[in-house]
Amino acid sequence: MDHTATAQATYFPRTALTLVPDVPGAAAWGVALQHTQLTYFEVEPDCRFERHQHASEQITMVLEGELSFELDEATYCVKPGEVIAIPSNVPHAVYTTHTRVKAIDAWSPVMTRYLVPTREGVNA
Repeated sequence: MDHTATAQATYFPRTALTLVPDVPGAAAWGVALQHTQLTYFEVEPDCRFERHQHASEQITMVLEGELSFELDEATYCVKPGEVIAIPSNVPHAVYTTHTRVKAIDAWSPVMTRYLVPTREGVNA
């Protein structure tokens, strides 16, 4: 069973949360409701998400390692337990240096590219 859905909640056991490759050196899984999403990332050292922007607001919390965010006005090095919040459509690049990173992102609206596939083909 990939997940269990009821009228009130969807449960995803650990076995359903399979990392899927993203940019070279990074993998992720994500689950969502109608308006909000949580994504878990594992990122290898010397990995880079090139400059981009998206309609979704993004809140990132680093669990392990250090993740650097390049914005127009500054570069922020986010360490374990720290958070960065990026408004909709703000251009940014993200990279790691010498450490492996584990991080979680919250998104709104949902970023479908990171969703865990379900039997129905989309996340409930």
